[in-house]
Amino acid sequence: MNLPNTITFSRIILIIPILWCMYQSIEVYQWWAWGLFLIASLTDWLDGYLARRLNQVTDLGKFLDPLTDKILVIAPLLVLIERQIIPAWGVFLILLREITIAGWRVNPQQKNVSGANLWGKFKTVTQIGAIALLLLPKYPWALSTGIIVFWLSVILTMVSGLIYLMPSSNQH
Repeated sequence: MNLPNTITFSRIILIIPILWCMYQSIEVYQWWAWGLFLIASLTDWLDGYLARRLNQVTDLGKFLDPLTDKILVIAPLLVLIERQIIPAWGVFLILLREITIAGWRVNPQQKNVSGANLWGKFKTVTQIGAIALLLLPKYPWALSTGIIVFWLSVILTMVSGLIYLMPSSNQH
């Protein structure tokens, strides 16, 4: 396993302490969850950068990176549902898009399967931004702003999915 793939895999490992910290009642653990989530999110950029820079783009990385992104986003969203901070149906729309696009990408009848387009990248950034804001433990403005960014991410998630599935978007 090369360095970029190792970094990608570290994101999966970081999800465990993020979730553990989210379930602790002491505020310092909420800050740890927030910090670890930001570190894990930044490694998404780092592994892609290194893969391209070091010419280490692999099929494993192409598979593992988007899967890891989805796990990193969905895991804290599920805890936020449980805390009744965000509604399950909003997260369901995100999951629906992610499962649909993942299935579309592995469809053997797809002749030209592509990676994320610019809309997909915007979607991921807003999802990460919403989660980061909603994980902040002490700031009321972060909660209200996080809810707004969450709904923006739901909209971008649906738009990016529709654009990805449109026949003319095969170029991505």
